[in-house]
Order: sequence, then C-alpha cells, then structure tokens
Amino acid sequence: MGIIICMLIACAGCQRNMYRFTEGTVYGTTYHISYKSDKDYAAEIRREMERVNESLSMFNKKSTIARLNRGVTDRTDSLFVRLFTKAAEIHAKTGGAFDITVAPLVNAWGFGYKNERLPSAEKVDSLLQYVGMEKLKIEDGRLVKAVEGIQMDASSIAKGLGVDLVAEFLEGQGVRDYMVEIGGEVRVKGQSNKSRPWHIGIDKPIDDEAASRRELQFVLEMGEGALATSGNYRRFYVVDGKKYSHTINPKTGFPVQQDILGASVYAPTCMEADAYATAFMVLGMEKAKEIVEANPSVEACFIYQNEQGEREVWVSEKLKTLILKD
Repeated sequence: MGIIICMLIACAGCQRNMYRFTEGTVYGTTYHISYKSDKDYAAEIRREMERVNESLSMFNKKSTIARLNRGVTDRTDSLFVRLFTKAAEIHAKTGGAFDITVAPLVNAWGFGYKNERLPSAEKVDSLLQYVGMEKLKIEDGRLVKAVEGIQMDASSIAKGLGVDLVAEFLEGQGVRDYMVEIGGEVRVKGQSNKSRPWHIGIDKPIDDEAASRRELQFVLEMGEGALATSGNYRRFYVVDGKKYSHTINPKTGFPVQQDILGASVYAPTCMEADAYATAFMVLGMEKAKEIVEANPSVEACFIYQNEQGEREVWVSEKLKTLILKD
C-alpha cells in the first residue's frame, strides 16, 4: 500500500506546475503560448483573444469599432476605452505619428478591409480631413466625433492588447512563468521550461510577404516585459517597380518612406510596444531615438539604412544588456 501511495504522490507531482503549450490562429495570424501551470487554460486563453475580435476588429461587422466606424452607434465598451486611452497617450507622445484614425487612408492604399489601391494625390488630400485623434473624444461612455466620417483602424495596437489580455489572465490565475506570442508580438514573465529567461529573436528585415524566410539579427534574454516589431518587409506590394508599405504616415497620407527598415520596441506592455513600433516607422531614426532616450520605460532596436544605402543597427542602452551573448 505504501508503494502505491508513493507512486500516486509522485505522479501528482509530475502534473503540478508543468509547462503547457497552446497554439492556433487568430487575428489573421498565428499564436503560440507557453505557461507553467497545473491547469490547462487553453479555452480561457482563446476567450481572452476573442474579446479583441468582438470589440476591435474592423473585419467583424458586429464589433464595437466597426459599428462606431459606420456611425450606427456612439456607445463604446471597456476594451475600446482602454485601447483608445492608450492610443491617445502615444499619439500625444509621438507628435501625432501614431494615429488610429488612418482607416480611410489604409483602405485607400489597399491595406485595410477594402481592396483599393494607388489613390491619386487629390484623393489622399481629401481623406486627410478625417484623420487626427484630436478630432475624437469619449464622454460618458460615448465616442464624440468632431468630423462625421472619421473611421478607426486599431490593427497597429489591438494585437498587442490581445497579448496583454492573455498575459493578464494568466497572472490572475497565479501563473508566474509564461510566454505569449501572437503574430510576432510577445510578452513574457519568469522562466522558460529550460529554467532560464525566455529567448526572443529579433528578425532581420527581409522582404518576404509570406514570412517563409527568417534570419535573426540577435536574440534577447527576457525575464519580463513585451517586445513588438514593425517593419515594411512583410506587408507591402509593388507597382511599376515601386514598393508601397502598409505603414501610413497620418500627416501626409502616404505610405512611409523612412530610413528605418524594422523597429523593435521593448516596453512593459505589448500594447505600448506595438503602438510605439508603428510610430517609430513613421518618424524615422532621429526623432524615434529622441523619444526612446527620453522615455525610461521604452527601449528599442532600429535596423535602418544609412545615407550610403548600407544597413546599420542602433540599440538603446538598456536593451543592449538583454542581448544574448554567443
């Protein structure tokens, strides 16, 4: 009997705090999540991710943001308010480089939920009247538009929020070791199943829409925090030999043509990292560096092209300490 009891205890110990893994597709991309727990939370994790689709997906006609865009309601929800508040904050800190009201421009250039392409300069100019977060505010749970026709595209920040929701759920369940990755945006805490900090790679910017090729610039050792990357090497198209990237400059209305090829941002939350990475692509090297150096909670790696057309890498001081040494 004693042997049987010992075996049962040993078996129960094997199940306690084991690393679990769940993966699938969401937001038009893939997700991979690893966490240390004696419980399987795959269904709950999926529900947390779906909250973003229900509130913030432009492709879900019943979502809060889709209904706000169509003007059939002005009622917001708690998730929309959370995203809007952070988006407005980063909009202000980046001088308007980050702006979720670019939806009409994103659609016009063929990267949104409508399939248009190559608008005329006159068309772009006519759409700029609908762009600018300063034209929106929330009062008593309602979205107030200073200009009718304003539409929002949350794709540059909503995926990061989805990562955060899963991370916060896991922490709420007492999970202290996890890695949440959705479409390349990552948030981690604690250690991996190899009893070391999580190893997270930063890609080299290689033109490859299918993401079939991948080379790493370097690997970070992360025990906490989030990492998000924006670049014009995955989502783009070429017409008459000219490349059009998916990142739209909200000031000019045109796809960005900056020196930064890829911006990776390390921040406390993935929503922040996601939004700043987009803003830095719009701003370019010098202005982006100024913001990073003035903000102690944000670190970055910029892969950029210098005046001679050569690729160079700039890494903020704190981020350098996270680079895995060979």
